[in-house]
Amino acid sequence: MKNSIIFSLCSLFSTSSSILGAQNYRTTGSIERLDPSFNQLISKDAKIEILAEGYVWSEGPVWVSKGDFLLYSDVPANKIYKWKEGEGASVYLDPSGYTPNKSRAGESGSNGLTLDEKGNLIICQHGDRRIARMTASTNSPLPVFETLAGKYKGKRFNSPNDLAYNQKGELYFTDPPYGLVQKEKDPKREIDFQGVYILRKNGKVALVGKDLERPNGITLSPDEKTLYVANSHGPRPIWMSYELKENGMAKKGEIFFDSTQYRKKHPDRQGGNDGMKVDVDGNIWATGPGGVLVFSPEGKHLGTILTGQRTANCAFGDDGSTLYMTADMYLMRIKTSTKGNGF
Repeated sequence: MKNSIIFSLCSLFSTSSSILGAQNYRTTGSIERLDPSFNQLISKDAKIEILAEGYVWSEGPVWVSKGDFLLYSDVPANKIYKWKEGEGASVYLDPSGYTPNKSRAGESGSNGLTLDEKGNLIICQHGDRRIARMTASTNSPLPVFETLAGKYKGKRFNSPNDLAYNQKGELYFTDPPYGLVQKEKDPKREIDFQGVYILRKNGKVALVGKDLERPNGITLSPDEKTLYVANSHGPRPIWMSYELKENGMAKKGEIFFDSTQYRKKHPDRQGGNDGMKVDVDGNIWATGPGGVLVFSPEGKHLGTILTGQRTANCAFGDDGSTLYMTADMYLMRIKTSTKGNGF
């Protein structure tokens, strides 16, 4: 574990080295069009570009509009990277998810990232087993981490994985065991289930559900009446939708899309049900086997962005019409004809 921390809220750290030069990007993959409406979401001449590479497992992208750059995690490397057009990629935060000054095995770094209403970076920290807010310190060149959620009923979380704010400023997040060295069998595990939670504005944590073996990616419909959660459990690879009550708790849940048959049909498409986002029309852009599967609000599979890699997560950026994708050792993007919700 490195002793120094590298970070910058709005600018590139001057001595960081670029992973891949900008401007002339290689293209890769292909687009699978299953429904005519998909052509309204991605044009026929859209290309998948490789922006940067060399990661162990890239994850959790978030667009920072105040600065026009993307942040994303490399979970095993315990780092957050920054990518900006014309500057390329560089280390933004090291360490990012496990901050003690000692070594640790397992997936210890940060995973899902988002911004709060003030623009502070909110981090799912696997190794520290918490949701943390990062702010700049006025007395030190090092960042300050504030724990927003570290326990449920006095017990430490497994390893918060992905997260999404609602318009009230409440934070939904998932808590699978991936960040624990021995997963469910880890002796340091304190909660005996994998939950979906909501962090209230008053700092209290409520359990939304515990019916999934591996709750992973999470997002909300534009009207915030539906919560979507990916289950990355191999034997039950499903995406769930939960109708929400006015208080934000789940009223009922149902399988939104079961990818079991899809996987059998495409055994060469690697990757699990993982991160996802929604666009302004409520279509769900969900990373899964082969790349990013795009579903209508009714659960119809409209098409797939085939990255050719195990694809972990995605985020809309720029003016909202660019989809950035973290795919194994790569950072990729594709231009869309829609915009992400919130832009």
